[in-house]
Amino acid sequence: MSVPSGSAPGSAGGSAVSSAAKGRRRPGRLAPVVGKARKQLQNALASAGYPSHVLVACSGGPDSLALAAIAAYFARRGHVDGHPVSVAGVVVDHQLQAGSAEVASRTAAVLRELGLSPVEVRTVEVAATGFGPEAAARDARHAALESAASRLGCDAILLGHTLDDQAEQVLLGLARGSGTRSLAGMRHARGRLLRPFLGLRREETLEICRVEELSPWHDPSNSDPAFARSRTRVEVMPVLEEKLGPGVAESLARTAAILQQDADFLEDLANETYLSLVQREGRDAWLPEDAVRELPAALRFRVIAKAAADVGGQQPGYGRLHAAEALLRRQGSAGPVELPGHVSVFRLSLNDLEQERFVPAGGSSAVSAGAAADGVPRQASPCGKLVFRHQKPSQQ
Repeated sequence: MSVPSGSAPGSAGGSAVSSAAKGRRRPGRLAPVVGKARKQLQNALASAGYPSHVLVACSGGPDSLALAAIAAYFARRGHVDGHPVSVAGVVVDHQLQAGSAEVASRTAAVLRELGLSPVEVRTVEVAATGFGPEAAARDARHAALESAASRLGCDAILLGHTLDDQAEQVLLGLARGSGTRSLAGMRHARGRLLRPFLGLRREETLEICRVEELSPWHDPSNSDPAFARSRTRVEVMPVLEEKLGPGVAESLARTAAILQQDADFLEDLANETYLSLVQREGRDAWLPEDAVRELPAALRFRVIAKAAADVGGQQPGYGRLHAAEALLRRQGSAGPVELPGHVSVFRLSLNDLEQERFVPAGGSSAVSAGAAADGVPRQASPCGKLVFRHQKPSQQ
């Protein structure tokens, strides 16, 4: 079945997806870029332990459509390095643009022509999360992908991110003043998510589509200056390549690869340290103040962030994390410091802990020395603990 070319309704200039050859190339020499892409997918599946059921996430754009075509090659063969494999497809319709349902339907038809089976279209509602529309769409998309993979029994989800996407991610992280983990960019593998094309350039995925006689849909939001990533892609990266010379994208991606090794090591070390220190009382988590204070800064901040996440919070920003860490210096308030996700962190000294032991069972109307009227201790003492508590958001 062939899907005719043309503009999708309401797609603001994006071309519809079409296929005329069911993903099979005409007899002839294998295009080098196709061979390169096949090898990268082959390596990614090998590193993941040769999952037998794979799900391709496809928007209809050049990157994910090229990935679908390459995955379809292995689906037709029925194996990767002798290991059986089947390939399914899923298209997520975010409903953020007019005509998105038509684009999703056409993309699903192309995936079926390529040989992917089964193929599903998942429609999602993108809810505001406070972290911007891109993050909200990503969260909704990943939830839909995980749900589809679970329903279809797929062990891996293939995403079409390229080296250019990785370079843009690192550049955005630099512009925002992010830490090691953010600058490390996207992982090649995380859980069921695999990104086999992080070694391919965007022009190579376009070339794969041309060779495979596929006409990808071009998402108009990718060139919309309202989005920071789009401005980075359309305006910033070309200027860097012009002024600094070719190879900027590759250098940024290489930086991500190097930092991933450092970030993984620090993450593992911080996790081990946190688990060795954390104590729990009910829904609270607390850390021994002296032990945390003596940690190297790189570990200290990570351990504090882990404690916040452990009680239901979100990753603190640089400023909030430093405010929480400052409690250890005993140069001011004992807290509370408010962290994202309705988490409060405060310091309890030994004096405060001793006073807590003598509070009558029915409570007392008097405020003990060393505690403020809100019940959070203020008095300094030689040592104590750092307490992390999740607070229910007030009802408006």
